Amino acid sequence: MVQNTKISPHLDKNIERFKEIYGESADIKMKEMVLGKDENVRCFLAYIEVAFASGMLKASSIGRLTAYLETLPKEKINEALDQNTMGLSDMTLFDTVEEAAQMLLTGDAIFFVDGYTHALKIADKGYPGMSVKESDSEKVIRGSNEGFSDSIKVNTALIRKRLRSTRLRVKELHCGVRSHTNVDLVYSEDLASPKLLQKIEKRLNEYEIDGVLDSGVIEQLAEEKWYSPFPQFQTTQRPDRAVMAILEGRVVLLCDNSSTALILPVDVNSFLKTTDDYYNRFEVATFARIIRYISAVLSMTLPGLYLAITNFHTQILPTPLLLSFWEARLGVPFPAVLEVILMEMSFELLREAGIRLPGAMGNTIGIVGGLIIGQAAVEANLVSPIVVIVVAFTALCSFAVPNEEFAFASRLLKFYIILLSAWLGYFGFMVGMVTILIHLSRLKSFGIPYLMPFTAGDLNQGEDERDALIRLPLKWLKKRPVYAQRDQRTKLKRKE
Repeated sequence: MVQNTKISPHLDKNIERFKEIYGESADIKMKEMVLGKDENVRCFLAYIEVAFASGMLKASSIGRLTAYLETLPKEKINEALDQNTMGLSDMTLFDTVEEAAQMLLTGDAIFFVDGYTHALKIADKGYPGMSVKESDSEKVIRGSNEGFSDSIKVNTALIRKRLRSTRLRVKELHCGVRSHTNVDLVYSEDLASPKLLQKIEKRLNEYEIDGVLDSGVIEQLAEEKWYSPFPQFQTTQRPDRAVMAILEGRVVLLCDNSSTALILPVDVNSFLKTTDDYYNRFEVATFARIIRYISAVLSMTLPGLYLAITNFHTQILPTPLLLSFWEARLGVPFPAVLEVILMEMSFELLREAGIRLPGAMGNTIGIVGGLIIGQAAVEANLVSPIVVIVVAFTALCSFAVPNEEFAFASRLLKFYIILLSAWLGYFGFMVGMVTILIHLSRLKSFGIPYLMPFTAGDLNQGEDERDALIRLPLKWLKKRPVYAQRDQRTKLKRKE
């Protein structure tokens, strides 16, 4: 049970309790000073060393406040603090020492005054953090290059910068019993469903955890079907992608100390769209989107389909192609399934090594390593050239999927399809595809069918199908997706 100590008019009691909470922490600086016109009012200031401005007594908010209080008589100080006569934009009062001590951890200063029964939180520069940077994982040809930073305040400001609406709401929650991480739900009050917000808050409050250090922790705890390889949250590092989601009636979840935002609810179509689909003409966007859909399917099915055909159903291949495959496999000591699995695991290893290696070395290891290992394996007669081509093309298809989490699900299920196809041939391939489709048809994200708009399209009178595999011209996309409230579905109309 947490003890709540009311702030006493006697400063010594407050100091004693405050020091009891923090103990001997070297980074927590605690200073006593004397203020007032006659220098007869004792004060106590606490702050985190790196999070507070070094020239605090001159340039900072607390410096200006203390300078002002030095000019007042003792009986006027409490009145000045109550009325915030300095007009400080971010000054918060607390009634208990525990609340004040907790808010110190936001990177602000806590100020106690003898005879005053409140503690003051006064904002300063805060914790050090990375500034706005370019998004690494969601490259676009056209559109903004700004990406989210590690500061939740900066991220909400980047959204406000693009969506200057008085109906935009930012609801702050705290996750983690020990970390007390700030989590913001960002949404448009008139577009997002109140039931959706209730579901999200209920899901976030289902678990108690020591610390939340990234949005990925929240994602795993809040997923309804935790065993599914398919992501039930959409991740983004782009503020414009987040704003597009808010305008669709969805909710964006921001986590402090994380540059990755979560968007919910989602459907399979959300993972295969990019922001520049809406900045380019519909022919270009449609062509690119069709390529992505084909790539998503092939990244999961191509090696399994190759095994099913070459091991069980060679009669469907033209004779010249079949002879070419046969010649390529001459002298290879391994069965085809082991050959494919070895090459797939080699490419996955190269991909993981490329991520972990620093700088330019990591960027080149995938290409150079793939070429060297593939060429050496073929020359050593360990694998056939056709398998190298199939595996390399499969990896290329996975890179074309714009969402990394969705692409990773395809990479995992690829091995499931490979094993079934190697065991049962084309029948096993079809069993694998049907079971995946059944799983997707049963999957929901906060009440939205995962296969929208290809199933349950009538929930929005088929409007979502206009922006699915084929993106119709922008002037025809007049309705918001199914996520938005029914009376707010119209987003585009001609001026009268």
